[in-house]
Amino acid sequence: MTDTAVPFRPDWVSPPGETIADLLEERGWSQADLASRLGYSTKHVSQLINGKVPLTEDTALRLERVLGSTAGFWLAREAEYQARRMRLAAEQSYANWTGWLDQLPVRELMKTEAISKRRLDAQNKPTIVEELLRFFGVASPDEWKTCYANVQAAYRRTREEQCDAGAISAWLRLGEVQAEKIDTPDYNPHRFKKALAGIRALTTKPAEKFRPGMFELCRDAGVTLVLVPAIPRAHVSGVARWLSAGRPLIQLSLYGKYNDRFWFTFFHEAAHILLHGKKEVFLDDFGGETIESQQEQEANDWAGNFLIPEEQAEFLRYLTTADAVLEFAHRIGIHPGIVVGRLQHDGVIPHSRLNNLKVRFEFVQ
Repeated sequence: MTDTAVPFRPDWVSPPGETIADLLEERGWSQADLASRLGYSTKHVSQLINGKVPLTEDTALRLERVLGSTAGFWLAREAEYQARRMRLAAEQSYANWTGWLDQLPVRELMKTEAISKRRLDAQNKPTIVEELLRFFGVASPDEWKTCYANVQAAYRRTREEQCDAGAISAWLRLGEVQAEKIDTPDYNPHRFKKALAGIRALTTKPAEKFRPGMFELCRDAGVTLVLVPAIPRAHVSGVARWLSAGRPLIQLSLYGKYNDRFWFTFFHEAAHILLHGKKEVFLDDFGGETIESQQEQEANDWAGNFLIPEEQAEFLRYLTTADAVLEFAHRIGIHPGIVVGRLQHDGVIPHSRLNNLKVRFEFVQ
């Protein structure tokens, strides 16, 4: 791992009073002399020189008349001083917040280049904290907790294991960052339903063929679609959520890798967009023990029936050979891997059979 160079940031700060003190020394004036010329008390001038009181616009105009330069120069010195003082205070806060890093998948975010690659040591941790705050778009770990960690309980989940707030929030934020770069029209449910029919036909195509069309069809219907690599401990195949009242987001992870899960996850998330409210976030993964809910069952049923129409489902129990699966998939216009996944889920065939008809997907950046 290559360390990113840390910019030079001196641990000292120079108030504009130092420039005033230098000019007094050049002119041989005392602080009392300057006070009488400015119309201030000696105490106020002393505080000004020592950075104990701010340099105001009125003071800048007085200094312009008494010591020269411009009011803009003096105000710029004050602004620089205050900004640097706040920066030093912030850096101390970053150092105090390094324990927050234990809650986040820092190395995984470095791998995705969401933050710079650095050694995770004591020297670099404050800088990593600052980068992560910028990544999440929050002012402090408290705001991260409010915006991400504390709302985990409100997410609709399909697995009990979806409990790592740091991993889930990082994965969700990666999707938000991608979505911010995509312009879409307002959501149109009728256009989205039509788009889904077109996307179903794309399931028979290889990834390099279906991806552009899939993204375009979703975008034209006002649905933002993003693919974000899975993050360990997040246990998320996909999520359906609304970024705003008119902008739904479907985010997929390729968690599971095979096309039967990928396509079922996509249409499951699409069902959440079509059927359920705009305020809820649905975190979905279809491995292991699942949490039953009416909304998840509705999304499962909708996705299953959309991929394999109910009137065709009665033939599934006869599909026990590769040839039968291929013929059936061709007849209804979907990829045979999707049919195999359904047969395995329904218990028609064991999970060890016909997996050669599935396709493994990988992220290509």
